[in-house]
Amino acid sequence: MKGGITMSDKGSKNLQVKPKQELTTPAEQTRSGLIFSPNVDIFETDHEITLLADIPGVSADNLTIDLRKNILTLTGEVPPFEGSNEEDITIEYEIGKYHRQFNLSGAIDQSKIDAKINDGVLRLTLPKVGEAFTS
Repeated sequence: MKGGITMSDKGSKNLQVKPKQELTTPAEQTRSGLIFSPNVDIFETDHEITLLADIPGVSADNLTIDLRKNILTLTGEVPPFEGSNEEDITIEYEIGKYHRQFNLSGAIDQSKIDAKINDGVLRLTLPKVGEAFTS
């Protein structure tokens, strides 16, 4: 994803790591733990919108994609890495949940949304309705 990539004077790419951003929300949580807002890239063509979300550690089984009243909600949970018989010594990679919401317009054909998760990146394809790209 290109969120942390910058171009130097010589044209080479330098990766600048962007730390996780903890989600701060006025809503009260019903479960304890950290909640992060995943970084996203959004691309558009005449026929669809593609959304890429960074959710490292989230498997398809721990991912929920909910669509209600034109609000698309992404929620993913990263389970603890240590086993029940292991003790934490140092923890540098914070785990918790990912949560992000998007308002969808009427230009999206909500019945044809496609989702794939691979190597910690969620790819959502949001096709546009026919009228949105025939004008």
